[in-house]
Order: sequence, then structure tokens, then C-alpha cells
Amino acid sequence: MQIDSKTRVLVTGGAGFIGSWLVDQLNRQGVERIVITDFLGRDGRWQNLVPLVFEDYLEASDLFASLESNRLGDFGLVLHMGACSSTSERDATYLVRNNYEFTRRLAEWSLGKGARFVYASSAATYGDGSQGMEDSADLTYLRRLRPLNMYGYSKHLFDLYAAQRGLLAGCVGIKYFNVFGPNEQHKGEMRSLANKAYSQIESTGALRLFRSEREEYRDGEQKRDFIYVKDAAAMTLHLAASDEAAGLFNVGAGRAETWLDLANAVFAAMGREPRIEFIDIPPEIRAGYQYLTLADIRRLRASGYDRPVTPLADAVRDYVTNYLDKDIRYRG
Repeated sequence: MQIDSKTRVLVTGGAGFIGSWLVDQLNRQGVERIVITDFLGRDGRWQNLVPLVFEDYLEASDLFASLESNRLGDFGLVLHMGACSSTSERDATYLVRNNYEFTRRLAEWSLGKGARFVYASSAATYGDGSQGMEDSADLTYLRRLRPLNMYGYSKHLFDLYAAQRGLLAGCVGIKYFNVFGPNEQHKGEMRSLANKAYSQIESTGALRLFRSEREEYRDGEQKRDFIYVKDAAAMTLHLAASDEAAGLFNVGAGRAETWLDLANAVFAAMGREPRIEFIDIPPEIRAGYQYLTLADIRRLRASGYDRPVTPLADAVRDYVTNYLDKDIRYRG
């Protein structure tokens, strides 16, 4: 689809981390006919909205009543980023209702209205990676995946539902890997290590990383696919605009780097010598701890996305020097 100044867009989670960057990039493309919904609460995410241009805002609890009464009008594109993203959340009922049932209802409404539907899945659906991290919508493959926490399972539930009902033939589900960058301050303990590292180094001069409990990984050499939020948003909007793109897509850098790589990049951006201390993985997250995430982005590339991914050191430098050093916690 062509996304331009005439396109009306609904963005759920639009005050959040990735959602606010999607709105920012839409604005830069001249798109302002945007309705944003979120749960603003008390965590300060409202500040992400301040520099953005949009038609209307409403709390997510009011969304379906407004859609069903047609108060909000029609949309050409629905970007569903809203969800509880806490990997430590233990209220399974809440996660099912907020992440699975809400997504299912919005997908069916969007597709029923002929709107392009793009939703946030997660790399957490892959569990320990023993079944690979292929962005396949094949139902047999999806049924083999074993998420390690309830958050990942709540995302996996909708992937399964969409695959079983044939919905993935007409929409895009995005499996985000380790996204970091500006506008994440409100996420608390779910902020990226890049953000937490900056704060720790500023206050103590050192950074704590988890020890490894597996012989094949040395301390700090557990690996993640780190992707800068600016790249993640660009990839998402590319897929939203690509009529032929359908199904599940990994959004990551396509390379795995260690926690030490990230830590050293933060120290370098701050102009400090690395001081790293290792601590035990807390018992409550030990069973669900991933030692490796790596996005296979061949499907993304095959869809026509040809922009280079920002190297980790460059992304960290931009984040630290242009946002964290200047105390610009929110996009402005």
C-alpha cells in the first residue's frame, strides 16, 4: 500500500517505545492523519507524545467502543504495537487478555474493514532457540516452539491463532529482537541494557553483567541480536507499505553480539575505561534466560528492504551522545 499524507493510521501503543518511533517516522513522511491509543498510566510515557503530530488520542480501554460506533472513522493501516512487554509478568490472565485477546479482536476488526494490519509479535516466541529462529508461518513449525515465559507465550498464542485461521495471509506479524534506543525510559526494569548501563556507569563507574551458567558461554558472552529502534521502525514501515509482504517477519540486525560488546560500546561512547562486574542470574528468571538470539532476516531482505543495519557501536554512540548525555529521554 502507498503510505502518504492521505493515509489514515491507527497506532496502538503509540506512546510507547517502538510505537512512538513509528509515529515519528510517519510524521517525517508527511503522514499526520493518525489516531493513537495507549494506556498512559503513571510511568511518564505521555512525554513521548509531545513532539508528535496526530489527529486524536484515546485510552486503549475505550478503543473498541469507539471503533464499533464508527466514531473514529476508517483506517487504511493499523499498527498494533500495544502490549504488556514484561518478560517477568506472572499474571497469565492479564497477559492473555491484554496481549492475545486484544490482538485477536483488533485483527478481526481491521481485516473485516479492509485495513492493512501489522502487529508486534516477539523473538521471545522462539524460546531457547532449539527449534531455530525462522520467521515461518508454517503451522507445524509454530507448534514446535516453546516460549520460556508467559509474555512470549501470549505472543505465540496469537501467531498460532492467525496461522490456524489463515489471517497471516493478509497481515504482517513482526518478531522484534532486542530493540534499544530513545523513548524507552518509561519501561522501568524492561529498559534495554544500553539504557541501564548508562545509568549504572554514571552513578557507580562500573557495570554489572550476568555470569554464564553454561560451559559453552563465558561470562558476558551470552549473545543477543541487538537492533536500534530507528532501524526497527524503518523495517516495520517498509513491511507495512509492501503489499506482497504477509506472514511473520524477523526484525533484527541479523547478527548476534555479546553483552560485553554492548557494554564496551557504552563505555566507549561515554569516554570511559570498561569496568565490569559479574553477578549471578536471579533465580526467578534463570529458567527463562536466553543465551542466544539471532534473527534470520532473509525474508525481510527478500521483501525489498535493502537499507544497511546500523552497526552496534554506531547505534550506541548515537543513543548515548545525542540522547542520554543530553538527558533527552524522549524524542524531541
